Amino acid sequence: MSSERATLTATPRSEFGTRISRRLRREGKVPGVVYSDGNDAATFQVESRDARIILGEGHALFDLQIEGSKAVPVVVKEQQHHPVRGDLQHLDLQQVDLKQAIQAEVPVELTGDDISPGVKQGGVLEHVTREVTVEALPTEIPDSLTLDVSEMEINDTLTLEDLSSPEGVELIADDPAEVTLVTLSPPRVEVEPETDEPESEPEVVGEGEEGGEAAAGGDEGDSSSDEE
Repeated sequence: MSSERATLTATPRSEFGTRISRRLRREGKVPGVVYSDGNDAATFQVESRDARIILGEGHALFDLQIEGSKAVPVVVKEQQHHPVRGDLQHLDLQQVDLKQAIQAEVPVELTGDDISPGVKQGGVLEHVTREVTVEALPTEIPDSLTLDVSEMEINDTLTLEDLSSPEGVELIADDPAEVTLVTLSPPRVEVEPETDEPESEPEVVGEGEEGGEAAAGGDEGDSSSDEE
């Protein structure tokens, strides 16, 4: 984690309600709330672009600077996104004490998948668990944890037991061996569906056409004689 924290700049929010929130989003802003132990929650609004940058960079800990107040260290408590567009709709933050350990969700990034023997043989690598819970001082929470999958063979599975964490960072789980992070399955083989329908017989060309022409010719002759 970088020693210099990123800062999200916001302004206080005094108007509430669904209509107000919709108007803010149309204006390119996101409503939010920051919670603090022992203090009342503070509401704010932030530029959508600024929030996307902070969240997109994956900062586990950053500062929130609400206009008129001093910057405070925060972690993301919850993000609400639009179910279709994926736009950020609301942001809940939690103010933290830098001297007190907290739990946080940290993304797991894979490395070495391009040289894994199982992948080279056509195996299917599936990233099952993409975030894990860690406990550490806020300043020690990593932005991400890296899992090396370069030696995985087909049918291998890596669990939380195989994930390393920095000193001072504890991985939280009831049974780490039961938390599957990555699997490498055999290649998928597409099987053509079976059908009970009999194969159609090939059409015979020649006899039918000649017979048809003869019949047509006979019809024409009969027609002429009738007209006479």
